Amino acid sequence: MHRVLFAVGLGIAAAAAADTPAPATTLAPPAALVADGMPAIPSSLRDEVGRYTEARSAGFADWHPVEHQLLISTRFGNTNQIHRVKMPGGDRTQLTFFPEPVAGALYEPVTGRFFLFRKDHGGDEFFQIYRYDVTDGAVTMITDGGRSQNGGMVWSTKGDRIAYGSTRRNGADRDIYVMAPGDPKSDRRVLEVAGGGWQVADWSPDDSRLLVSEGISVNESTLWSVDLATGAKTRVSPEGTEKVAWSAALFHPDGRQVYVVTDRGEEFAYLGLLDPASGKVKRLSAARAWDVDGLELTHDGRTLAYTINEGGISKLVLLDTASGRERPVSGIPVGVMGNMGFHRDGTRLAFSLAGARTPSDIYVVDVAGDRVERWTESETGGMVPDRLPDPELIRWKSFDGREITGFLYKPPARFAGKRPVIVNVHGGPEGQSVPVFLGRWNYFLAELGVAVVFPNVRGSTGYGKSFVKLDNGVLREDTVKDVGALLDWIGTRPDLDAGRVVGYGGSYGGYMSLAIATTFADRIRGSIDVVGISNFISFLENTESYRRDLRRVEYGDERDPEIRAFFQRIGPLFNAGKITKPLFVIQGANDPRVPRGEAEQVVATARKNGTPVWYLLGKDEGHGFQKKDNADFQFFAMAEFVKKYLLPEAPVAAAK
Repeated sequence: MHRVLFAVGLGIAAAAAADTPAPATTLAPPAALVADGMPAIPSSLRDEVGRYTEARSAGFADWHPVEHQLLISTRFGNTNQIHRVKMPGGDRTQLTFFPEPVAGALYEPVTGRFFLFRKDHGGDEFFQIYRYDVTDGAVTMITDGGRSQNGGMVWSTKGDRIAYGSTRRNGADRDIYVMAPGDPKSDRRVLEVAGGGWQVADWSPDDSRLLVSEGISVNESTLWSVDLATGAKTRVSPEGTEKVAWSAALFHPDGRQVYVVTDRGEEFAYLGLLDPASGKVKRLSAARAWDVDGLELTHDGRTLAYTINEGGISKLVLLDTASGRERPVSGIPVGVMGNMGFHRDGTRLAFSLAGARTPSDIYVVDVAGDRVERWTESETGGMVPDRLPDPELIRWKSFDGREITGFLYKPPARFAGKRPVIVNVHGGPEGQSVPVFLGRWNYFLAELGVAVVFPNVRGSTGYGKSFVKLDNGVLREDTVKDVGALLDWIGTRPDLDAGRVVGYGGSYGGYMSLAIATTFADRIRGSIDVVGISNFISFLENTESYRRDLRRVEYGDERDPEIRAFFQRIGPLFNAGKITKPLFVIQGANDPRVPRGEAEQVVATARKNGTPVWYLLGKDEGHGFQKKDNADFQFFAMAEFVKKYLLPEAPVAAAK
């Protein structure tokens, strides 16, 4: 404290002793950002928005195998790093210190003498695996260090080896490797595959086999057993004419049966027990019109935890594997659960939970008594949680009579009259907007009086496997029609202004924002596209090869002449002449999913219309801005865009 006061005193003395330059009236972007075609951002906006940028969140990473303490991911500086928490409400002790965000962490599961984590460079998603030694804090990279993507680490039952996936062989196929992390030279490939959708699900109880999932699409996957001695793989999931998703899988303690989350024979995913010999699945979870979407098993196999997605709200259920008795856990705040995991002794289950009024934090359930403890309480910056709005579940009929739903966040009652609206479409497209903490976006609600709608258009997950297929291939335009029906619905609301709407989206949602710009130009004030697809042909040709085939299943194969012609008809780039309202495009230079060319080609083409086009490029970012200073400036610029083009009662005329 004395050092802080002394530094402030020096600042005052220096100001009195010498002339100082006047404060800058505009904000300079961070060094890694390139602002092209954008107006200067007033420095006053930083003070106005600042308190909405200071919230933190915490994500559960892993339990210490012996002590009842956690590894979590949170941010104190510019990026998320790994921290240790020893007790409920305990200090968050930072362990990793890198300019790049750190992804996940897994303790060595016997003594906890080290943990593993992943890290890329500049958002390129070529993740390498690192070992952090607890005794001296030394960090060692244990994978190849090249342009490969490594991850999906799963510890063996004994706790002496990991199995993981890597694209190192050719950059496209995700082969399976096994390694003793204490000796990286022990690394060996145990399964060579074709395709980028492979990942390790589990080790057999005797560590002789791996359970591996081959992902084909959100609706289809296959389970395999891999013999580690021979490398031979045997199909575990039954064959059939139905496309089935096996979204989670763990070995039963008998080493023969497999706990699965699947939609086999059902509209919604459920928890079951698969007998590979007979191909039969015994349902273990009660019948519900909602998906089961999470699965964890204690080390001794006695207790299984799973979560249910009830319209975007998570419910936790514990199942006694011997008796089959389900026990819903009460006392958990309303919210959306993230990563979860049992302590090795099976007595406690930790998980992340985010609510509409609170950022993600860590909670722990005492398995025996269902007692719920909150372990972290992340700062909300200048926001008071009780003053933040709860979302309203909304419904509207689309062009074909199908009901579409979403969430509406409304500004405080002090804002009178019809309120302008931002329509924020999620990415994926196999995603789902759920009621979680809005962070910076609360500025739009609380300070500008702007309402925000998060639609779950067809193709979203959480509403059954038939619904998620409704946007595949040549059905892509139907999702845009869902937004058109939403604009109609906005016009029926006395509290919303259908004449003042901005479209927003990231990733696939970025494509949707561009599609809104080309399809509904006469019904919007502008669009904000974050790392969005502007041309499905160039996107599929240039996205990283390890994900190309997975995306072709969803969007269609650009090599097919009929599909290619369809892409040329619907692609925002080919319709950019219809973009007559202001456009803001935000892109990471190192994005492996939606390469920067998708942004730059639509910026160049849309500018020919004479309409304002702002472009913000992050030279050290990938699929979205992760570094706080970059993300803050992006939001300052978005706020300026909204104030300039959405708030005025009359549209701002474009410069000629």
